[in-house]
Amino acid sequence: MPKKQQIARKSTSDPEEETLPAPLPLDLSLEVNLQEISRLIGQSSDVVFRRFTNEPLSSLSLAFIYIDGLVNADMVNQAVLQPLMEKATLKRTYITPEDAYSMIKDQMLPVGGVKEAKTLKALLPMLFDGYTLILFNGLQTALAADTSGWEKRSINEPTSQGVIRGPKEGFTENLRTGTAMLRRRLKTSDLRIEEYKIGQRTQTGIALVYLHGIASEQVLAEVRRRLNAINTDSILESNYIEEFIQDGGLTPFPTIQNTERPDALAGGILEGQIGIIIDGTPFALLAPSTFFNFFQSSEDYYQRYDISSFLRLIRYSAFFVSMLLPAIYIAVTTFHQEMLPTTLLISLAAQRKGVPLPALVEALLMELTFDVLREAGVRMPRTIGPAISIVGALVLGQSAVQAGLVSAAMVIVVSFTAISNFVIPSLAIANSIRLIRFIMMLIAATLGLFGIMSFLLVLLIHMAGMRSFGVPYLSPVAPMVPRYLKDVFVRVPLWNMTLRPKTNLGKETRRQGSDQNPKGENPA
Repeated sequence: MPKKQQIARKSTSDPEEETLPAPLPLDLSLEVNLQEISRLIGQSSDVVFRRFTNEPLSSLSLAFIYIDGLVNADMVNQAVLQPLMEKATLKRTYITPEDAYSMIKDQMLPVGGVKEAKTLKALLPMLFDGYTLILFNGLQTALAADTSGWEKRSINEPTSQGVIRGPKEGFTENLRTGTAMLRRRLKTSDLRIEEYKIGQRTQTGIALVYLHGIASEQVLAEVRRRLNAINTDSILESNYIEEFIQDGGLTPFPTIQNTERPDALAGGILEGQIGIIIDGTPFALLAPSTFFNFFQSSEDYYQRYDISSFLRLIRYSAFFVSMLLPAIYIAVTTFHQEMLPTTLLISLAAQRKGVPLPALVEALLMELTFDVLREAGVRMPRTIGPAISIVGALVLGQSAVQAGLVSAAMVIVVSFTAISNFVIPSLAIANSIRLIRFIMMLIAATLGLFGIMSFLLVLLIHMAGMRSFGVPYLSPVAPMVPRYLKDVFVRVPLWNMTLRPKTNLGKETRRQGSDQNPKGENPA
């Protein structure tokens, strides 16, 4: 059974801001309990109160409460209301509330989950989770039957992390669907799922998933500590959790991965990482994460290792191109023209002959224009967004060159930079590069190549000092562990990766036999 933990703290010291009642016991009077629940949740039209009162000579009186839209109406009628209405034993005049409670709990509710609670503070969260509450007159204990069945999106192909070869299903916004998809891939008793409720007003479900015996206990304890330290009103998306638990400090680099692919989450968990699935969003989190994790794609392991290694090297090259190309162009054309071949220098000079703007302003203008077009393409209706963004880029670029505002070479540099940015599989690290690129351009316009190299050195020192839940951000390169470099810059054959990477501090290092190299035999 998954471990359940409740985290519902006040986000302010003002007692009037508290929405849940103090953990006082239920009243013996059913009317008092119903009035208190009505007072707490208000006169909401979607909350259904249903009374079940036995014959006048009987002391048995019940009430059902559920929220329309969060429950499966057929299940409520067939598994809760109908059995109680038709049970002849409940119509006897001498039955006591204690006997009715035991009978209903043990014999008359054909649902998978039935819980009991003795306070309103325990009942209300279950009501908002889709449970049907059953309250008894004369008892200070209530029942909650799991009848949840709200509308949810069907499983579709991930939109942000598509692959050519590999699974075509992604997480949905439903927490239980996400854990089930993970269970289907990791059919082992070592898979642990711990559930939390975070956010005073949203009570968002969080599932912490890991493999017992592989995930580091130290890292796991640190993740739990940071989750327990969250004190907020609402959790609406996985980025809320990411910002609350990621390592502090001003850095443009992400230290936690996000993915909407169940196979990517399962792969990270198998290597010792810890997954966090959040209700209400299809993006799950993986921690701890190193810099090199953001350049690995699920498809790397679904095709031959030589092709995967080649594509991974292209990603690293695209990372440096996206970060440095505009800055290098500005530095060379502004300070270091002697580095260019004479023919190329003459061509660039001819292009810039009628351009009134310096190289820095020219590059900033094109970069900002492209970012505006990209944001416009995302926000526009899906049917016209791609067309507007492509036509806008072509028309604006060509018009800017013809008007003499920018040179043709700058259009090529900015376009290739933008394309290189899309090569990187992780949107988090790609967005970080977008910010660093503007800083690089400003430094290149003032200090040239010397400034670029100096800033790169500062970035390298900064990254070497970063940690992700105690794991060095540049491991296994810094500190260097040669035997764990088989899946960093290139990917060796699967049969040669006998050990899990030590970067995640996992306890179990061996993942397969040591002699898996296929040895072909000549046919007789």
